[in-house]
Amino acid sequence: MNSCILMAEVVQDPQLRYTPDNLAVAEMLVQFPGVKPDDPPANLKVIGWGNLATEIHERCHRGLQVVIEGRLGMNTFERKPEGFKEKRAELTAQKVHYLGATDNFAAATTGSTTARNQTTNISQDSYHSSDMANTSGRSFATASVTNTPTMTEVDDEPLPDVTTKSKSKPTAPVNTQDVDDIPF
Repeated sequence: MNSCILMAEVVQDPQLRYTPDNLAVAEMLVQFPGVKPDDPPANLKVIGWGNLATEIHERCHRGLQVVIEGRLGMNTFERKPEGFKEKRAELTAQKVHYLGATDNFAAATTGSTTARNQTTNISQDSYHSSDMANTSGRSFATASVTNTPTMTEVDDEPLPDVTTKSKSKPTAPVNTQDVDDIPF
């Protein structure tokens, strides 16, 4: 199964184009920190199709923090002047979650983003610059979950008695000849 979830910053505004069948395609470049503190940040091309492409084009902009769910793929193409082949990874987006701007992970101010953040249990107030840790020039945010529904106990019905059966040790199978068994 090819599934990738990536938290990244949009570093190039999305470009919207259409296929000959009039299907919308959006491409943008995102950046995320390297694995080690000394590693430079990595860039990745993100592609969105159809309605997601138009949403990406309308809502994503340079500096926005997003979480992208999708499939990771490799594309091979040949550079004409040099004549060598190059491989590049790209992420085909299936869902995009908008976290906000990079200054302090503040959520975007549009009503739809606020509603989306509340339905996914991410509060706008949960991203503060004081919550961020600075490690070698890279910043990470911590989020707290709010608006989580709580369950109330109901004592209307007593719990049933549970009895556990002792498990016996498994026995080795008895060697019986199978009539359909054909020796080779």
